[in-house]
Amino acid sequence: MTAGRYTYLGPEGTFTEAALRTLPEAATRELVPMVSVPAAMDAVRNGEAGGALVPIENSVEGGVTATVDELASGEPLLIYREVLLPIAFALLVRPGTELEAIKTVTGHPVAQPQVRRWLERNLPEAQWESAASNADGARLVQEGRYDAAFAGEFAAATYGLEPLVTDIHDAQHAVTRFVLVGRPSRPASPTGADKTSVALWLRSDRPGALLEILQEFAACGVNLMRIESRPTGEGIGRYCFQIDCEGHLADRRVGEALMGLHRLCSEVRFLGSYPRADGVRPALEPGTTDGDFVAAAQWVHRSLDGQPDGARPPR
Repeated sequence: MTAGRYTYLGPEGTFTEAALRTLPEAATRELVPMVSVPAAMDAVRNGEAGGALVPIENSVEGGVTATVDELASGEPLLIYREVLLPIAFALLVRPGTELEAIKTVTGHPVAQPQVRRWLERNLPEAQWESAASNADGARLVQEGRYDAAFAGEFAAATYGLEPLVTDIHDAQHAVTRFVLVGRPSRPASPTGADKTSVALWLRSDRPGALLEILQEFAACGVNLMRIESRPTGEGIGRYCFQIDCEGHLADRRVGEALMGLHRLCSEVRFLGSYPRADGVRPALEPGTTDGDFVAAAQWVHRSLDGQPDGARPPR
């Protein structure tokens, strides 16, 4: 049953699998590793899986371009959940390998900026080669193609390796954000601590075009949490933007802002409204609550019906 199957960036032993296993529903699903982010998401598009968990953002390196680009292109998918996973690496080696014997290391490209300074201090002569995932790097070490891999310590047993060094990270409190995507359906009801994601394409490349977009959010009191530009492939200077903002599509302030984007942009792709993993509720400015938007709409309707609110008080 495809609805009972979740795919993820594999192979076994990735941080993505570790993040997926934090979801309560993962205990009742078949978890299937895939060779890449596009493959994991295409399995959902093709009806072979009910959902896919993929990395989208890292607190050190920023956006994961494979996921960002997949969300903006191809058959639409929606984000339904997010997971925040603290990241620390272990240097995994074949049993008996000493630190001074390591000449080649591997790991996912997003891992490299998170361990660069450690490498410079401890293995300055080691050559880095990227792998499809951190766990795949561990597999390549198992096969003897590299001397060591940066991966989660939990991957060591899966690949018959041992953690030579643990708790490696250049930046304290590094976190990777993952999203669970599925085929389009009705978003979950608002929780009060939600996030909304969209992709948008400007109608034309002109001065102030991006400012107009940002002003729609500002005018409605919607706080942006991430904005990222990605090339569309249509030529130099042609970009689309992905934006995460506080709130749910059902919130009046968010709905009003997205309606403004729909007027201004050549295309807006709704990517989902879903609970925030950190559970933080937004601090709303005066005039931006649902009640404020309802009161403003009622004032307009009363004015159209010839029912003014009364005379302006004298100064």
